[in-house]
Formats: sequence, structure tokens, C-alpha cells
Amino acid sequence: MSNQAIHTPIPFTPYQKLAIAILALTQFTVILDFMIMSPLGDALMKSMQLTTVQFGVAVSAYALSAGVSGLLTAGFADRFDRKNLLMFFYVGFIVGTFFCGITTNYVMLIAARIVTGLFGGVIGSISMAIMADLFPLQQRGRVMGFIQMGFGASQVLGIPIGLYISNHLGWQAPFFMIVGLAFIIWIIIYLKLKPINEHLKYPQERNAFLHLWNTVKQRDYRIGFLATALMSLGGFMMMPWGSAFSINNLNITEAQLPLLFMIAGIGSLLVMPIIGKLSDSFDKFTLFAFATFFLMIVVLWYTHLTPSPFWVVTLVNVLMMIGVMSRMVPSMALTSALPNVQDRGAFMSINSSLQQMAGGIAAIIGGMIVIQKDNYSPLERFDTLGFVIVGISIVCLVMVYRVSKLVKAKPTSPIVRQEPVAPALDDSI
Repeated sequence: MSNQAIHTPIPFTPYQKLAIAILALTQFTVILDFMIMSPLGDALMKSMQLTTVQFGVAVSAYALSAGVSGLLTAGFADRFDRKNLLMFFYVGFIVGTFFCGITTNYVMLIAARIVTGLFGGVIGSISMAIMADLFPLQQRGRVMGFIQMGFGASQVLGIPIGLYISNHLGWQAPFFMIVGLAFIIWIIIYLKLKPINEHLKYPQERNAFLHLWNTVKQRDYRIGFLATALMSLGGFMMMPWGSAFSINNLNITEAQLPLLFMIAGIGSLLVMPIIGKLSDSFDKFTLFAFATFFLMIVVLWYTHLTPSPFWVVTLVNVLMMIGVMSRMVPSMALTSALPNVQDRGAFMSINSSLQQMAGGIAAIIGGMIVIQKDNYSPLERFDTLGFVIVGISIVCLVMVYRVSKLVKAKPTSPIVRQEPVAPALDDSI
């Protein structure tokens, strides 16, 4: 059968649907915590008199600390019940986000973002390992589509609401909103998610650091790591400057900013299930390639925009969001198929770490490329940033192609489907 053949999707069980909802809600809060820095960027830079370089450091503090944390925990990721790991790191994330809300100066902000990153950055890799444990490859495109809807939901609900309360209560208020929501989700995880420990039945190295090293030294895994890092490098270069570019270059008002993010998020929410189904029905790399070329065109359009009507800016943001998500879903589904069952936790931790660290480095590089003479002047050299992102996207396309070849050559791995035997939990959704 050719790569383009259409496959009949495998339906989800009730417990799998519950697990998807839990993972999506968890990702919603973690993504929102990171994403909120971009729309708050203009207010933060003006409130604390930050330069573009300083704000880039504030954004990268989370990403770099998340990367370090992921590497430190990678060797231990397959030695514990994944539910317990998720609950532990989610508590740390809640505490770190709370400290972001009570910060009063730049140094405190950096420290709070580091703490949040140390815990929050690992949650994504744990969620990916849980996804790989509970869902076969034939379902992961749809699962990734639903989980990544947290990205769109953060823009439809989280960011507009956060900006609204920020305009009335101060830029710290959105962090308190995230803390309250995350605490409720933690309770749901504790009560509803069953233990996820099937991977503990497989042989493990006695030494956690040896497990880490044996994961890193595998050539196929390193190709996946590099592909993921390149994805982040391109995306994170532009993201932190979204609000500042919209307000200072495109003449979008602060009152219009929440609506801009909301409409872009709605576009993501609508397209994610469709992309997930396409990813499970057609060749994942082909879908990724189409999305990459589409995104490159939109990025060049966006980075060369001059003061424009609100509807034009909104349209470009929606198209750009669709392009970003359409690349992420098939690429992450492919990458999740690379590791063996006993390596999934370590692989996902390392993969997430490199993703976060690449994003942190990208934010710093973006802050060096983009120039702003003062906190109220237009951003300069934003068009240069667009060309850099296009170049990185081309290299990333080559690496994801190599990942796709490796996955197709890989024998089908055993499907681990941990479902509760008690029917009461199945009836909970």
C-alpha cells in the first residue's frame, strides 16, 4: 500500500477520551503560562523599562531552565509511574507560576520564570510519554491534534481573558488565574487518571545516568532530537515579539490585542481536529511538507507588514497559527514513534529539553536581531527575522524527512493500552 493510502482511524475507548481531556487541560495551563509572556510583552517592557534583549532573556529563562530540568530528569523518567511524575512536577509548576504573580522587579521575574521552567518544562515530555503508552501510532495524530488544541484554547480563552484582567488589575493577575485553574486540574489528575506503569515491566539500566547516555547515543534518536530542536528554533524566534510588533509597527491598539489573539486561537481550535485526522489518514511527512511551505510564505508576508487594517493583521495571524499547528501535529506524531517502549520517558524528556533550550536560545537570538530604540518606537529588522526563520524551516524539513524514513523502516512496536477494569471510571465522561 502506498504512503498516500487512506486508513480507517481506530476509535478511542472511553478511558482514552478521558486521558486525552486530562492531557489537553494540563497542556492548556502550561502553554498558557509560557504563551502569556508574549501578549504581556509590551506591558512588561514598558512597566519595567526592559530592552528587547532583556525581555528575550526573561522569555528564555523559562525555556533554558526547562531544558536543563528535562535533561536532569531524563534518566529517571522511565523508573517511576508516569502519573506520579506528572503530579509532582505539576505542583512545582503551580508554585513557580504563583511566584511569577508576586514578583515586583526584573530580577525576581527572572528567578520566578526559572523555577516555573524547572517544573513546567518536564510536563510536556511526561504527557508525550503517556500519550505514547496509551495510544498506538495510528491514533497519535488525532491525539496530538486534541492536545495541541490547548495551544489554540490558550489564545481563545486564556490570553484574551488574561489580557483583560491584566488591563484592569495589572500584568501579574493572569499568573494568579493560571494558578487557580492548574490546582483544579491537579485534583482531577489525582482522582481520575489511573497509574501508568506498564513500562516498568521492561528491563531498565540500574544507573539512571547510564540510561540517559544510552538514549542519547542512539543515532536514530539524535535525528529526532535535532528535528525537534529546529522546529523550536524557528518558532520561538518570532513569537515573543508578537504584541510589541502589532502595537508599535502595525498600529494595533491595546484594546484590539485580546481580540486579535482570540480570533487566531479560534482558527487553531477549528483546524486542529482536522489536521489530526489528516495526519492519521495520510502520510505524515507529506502533510508536514505542505504545511512548511505554506508557513514560509505566511511568515514572509507577516514580517514585512507595514501599518495595516485590523482585518489584514488578523488574517495573517490566523494563517500563521494554522501553519504552525499543521507542522507540529504530524512532526510530533512521527517523533513519538522513534523510541522503544523502555526508552520513551527518557527520549521524551531529552526531546522536550532540547526543544525548550532551542526555544530559549531562539528568543535570545531574536532579541539580538530585532531592535527597538525605545519602548514606544517600532521594531526594526523584523523582516530579517523572517528570512532567518525560512532558512531554518528548510533545514527542519530535511530532518523531519529523515525521521519519517526511520519510522517507516521501524518494525511495529507493541501497543501498551492501560485501561481500568472498573467500569465506573469508563462511565465518567
